[in-house]
Amino acid sequence: MNVVKQLYFLKERINKEGADSAVQKLVSLMTSLKDLEKKEKYFQSNRDSKHSDLLADISGLERKITKDSDNNILSDGLHHSFSELVEKINLMKKQLAARLRDIVEVRRQIDDLPCQSEVIQYEHRLSELYAQIQGKYRQTRKYYATYNALLEIKELMLKETSLLNSIISQFQDAFSSTDGRIKLVQSMEGIVKGSQQKLEKVDVGLKEEERIRNDLKDRYAAAIGEQRRCYSLLKAFQAQCVKNERFGCQSSK
Repeated sequence: MNVVKQLYFLKERINKEGADSAVQKLVSLMTSLKDLEKKEKYFQSNRDSKHSDLLADISGLERKITKDSDNNILSDGLHHSFSELVEKINLMKKQLAARLRDIVEVRRQIDDLPCQSEVIQYEHRLSELYAQIQGKYRQTRKYYATYNALLEIKELMLKETSLLNSIISQFQDAFSSTDGRIKLVQSMEGIVKGSQQKLEKVDVGLKEEERIRNDLKDRYAAAIGEQRRCYSLLKAFQAQCVKNERFGCQSSK
């Protein structure tokens, strides 16, 4: 307390001389010193108490060891404690083995999943396979269309042949009698009428085919535009994936 009073007097003197900052620093150091002294006293008292407790435990163990019965009790207690520790260790080993199995299973599942490059490769292969299937499909449709056209031409030629044969047979009758000429004229009128009906039917089919062709052209143009858009999106996605992989590698490093 005398020292503190002297410090306060010194502080007033120093304030008069204009050295207040040095005094404040000195006061803070004195306060820290007192705190350290308190901590040191508490540590010493605590150390002494722990030391006495340990000495009492050691003396108790020595007394137990000197007696046979107490020695047996102590050995049994130690054996029991050791058995409990072994059981705990075995249990922890089992839990660790189960956790390792789970980790291995998760790693195996992660390894089974395809990476980004494999997914892109699968996509390319599927695109190539789809292109091959489409080419084969178009070729098959072309063959079927050619076969149907040839079959229709064959039927028309057979009908034309039979028609010409009937006309030739009717010409022979027409030269021989008047009734034969009338029948020939009627037959030719029927042939012309049937031909006109057939021509109208073919025109209707042609218009329908033209409509289907125009519809297919429009769908094809729309599909080409969608394909180009998908290709541009795919390129942008691949570029972004490459950037992400580079950023991931840099962050891991």
